[in-house]
Amino acid sequence: MFLGLYNYWIAILLMMIGFYIVIAHGNLVKKLVGLTIFQTSVFIFYISVGVVERGSAPILAEGISDYSNPLPHVLILTAIVVGIATTALGLALVIRIKESYGSVEEDEIQKLDQLNEEQS
Repeated sequence: MFLGLYNYWIAILLMMIGFYIVIAHGNLVKKLVGLTIFQTSVFIFYISVGVVERGSAPILAEGISDYSNPLPHVLILTAIVVGIATTALGLALVIRIKESYGSVEEDEIQKLDQLNEEQS
């Protein structure tokens, strides 16, 4: 029973790996990689839920009674495009942060902010 649901287990594993990377690492680039892995797991899960067993493409043909709904797959394509755009924006922000603070480590950035507040 559990072997037939391997795609759900892969989605859960990727979700936990991405979540761990976001929580455990202070490097902003690593956090973006973790968010991308997490996002990929959501894509896999959503596509897995949208699959109809023995379903055919939604093309009218003789002898076919079960059709798969193409909407989840189309939504995932849109989400992939949005995910790429937000990842690119995040990387651009990381570059600007690196230029401003000289680091992409979260702890160092917070220390520099605290020093600037104390000096003001």
